[in-house]
Amino acid sequence: MSTFKANCVFSVLFIVFGAALGFLGNEDKFRRKVSVELNPGLTPPSVLPPGVGLVHVRGLGLNDTLHFLLCNSGAPALLMVHTNSTESEVHVKWPEFIKHSSSGSLSVDPPSSVQYSSALVFTRVWEYDDVNNTADPQQTAESSFYPPYELQNFIWSDLTVSVNQSDPTVKLCGGEKTESFLNGSLCLQFSAFESVGRDKAWPSLHHNANSSQLHVWLDGVTPQGNSSRFALEFQSVGESGFEGRVDILSSIDDEYTPSIFKVSQWVASPVNSSGVWGYNQWKPVAYRKPEPVFEDATPCKHSQLVSVNRIPQSGLVQAYFTDDPQTYGLNISFGIAKDPVFYSNTKYVSWTVLVGLGEPPADSFSTLIIAIIAVGLGIPLVIIIVGGVFVWIRKRMSHSSGYEPIN
Repeated sequence: MSTFKANCVFSVLFIVFGAALGFLGNEDKFRRKVSVELNPGLTPPSVLPPGVGLVHVRGLGLNDTLHFLLCNSGAPALLMVHTNSTESEVHVKWPEFIKHSSSGSLSVDPPSSVQYSSALVFTRVWEYDDVNNTADPQQTAESSFYPPYELQNFIWSDLTVSVNQSDPTVKLCGGEKTESFLNGSLCLQFSAFESVGRDKAWPSLHHNANSSQLHVWLDGVTPQGNSSRFALEFQSVGESGFEGRVDILSSIDDEYTPSIFKVSQWVASPVNSSGVWGYNQWKPVAYRKPEPVFEDATPCKHSQLVSVNRIPQSGLVQAYFTDDPQTYGLNISFGIAKDPVFYSNTKYVSWTVLVGLGEPPADSFSTLIIAIIAVGLGIPLVIIIVGGVFVWIRKRMSHSSGYEPIN
């Protein structure tokens, strides 16, 4: 009888923990072979202006290719192009590209292989005097805003490329010749991925082989006021026939990003369709130190998504899009109302966003949460079954002895 009870208990535990392991093993196994090249096809006598570069990251799938291109000519931009061919290539007409003389100077060929393309462009950094400590640019008087920093006019460093375990990263930093940026800079770091995973550094966004990541930070910039806060303006440029929206999803798990239970995703869908073809995904949190601890996190919020009448001043966008593309824009602002810590206290703020193809990665439960759920379900089931088995055994014993319990 004790053997029977033990078998029942072990069976229940096997089912519960087997289901938990099933959750853990239900990861996306899709991979891409990733390669990177700087200034593809550039040959003398064509010479790029100082500080301007074009990086091409190619993600080769089984029967498709995902192209990412990062360029700092004008406003810095990341272009994503998906093709249904493993032979598609990037072609640049360098003389025209350098002079910004014509659209179509950058293409992905053959054109018939292109399934979807979009670009994310960082256009401005806004600074405002948050005298009322609301941390809300939408509720701040126009007179409290300083002239915006136009990123198309920034002087950028050379693009630096590094490869870490087959996942390439590209970094660029820039500024302008003003007192604010005398000892400071705006930096972007781009990463592409061969497979599913997470960064170790917060916010530890969940990426897959169809994702790329942009980490953006302001470092050492001298604010124009002691109560200055900043906001980042960026625009998404895509093909006509698509429309954008921002969804906010909730989670019960904050192990990877402590105290953050939401994720925001700006998705692109064909008109009159709910299917998602591309996305920008982020968590509503920024960090006020390069290697943050819990106290260095600060909330961020996005403005309403708006349609923009013209494409941004980006050399990459102007070179690629030949027809009338659709452009949307929004701002990400950093800070929370009544927070005594302003930018002047740390002179640093960072934010991270995923840019990718198809549906955004779902933020699955962490190992810890799955283990807690498994234990939480397993123990009550064991108690119920053991109690039921005990009652059944007691009844069998009473019947076999001829004893009838008194009711």
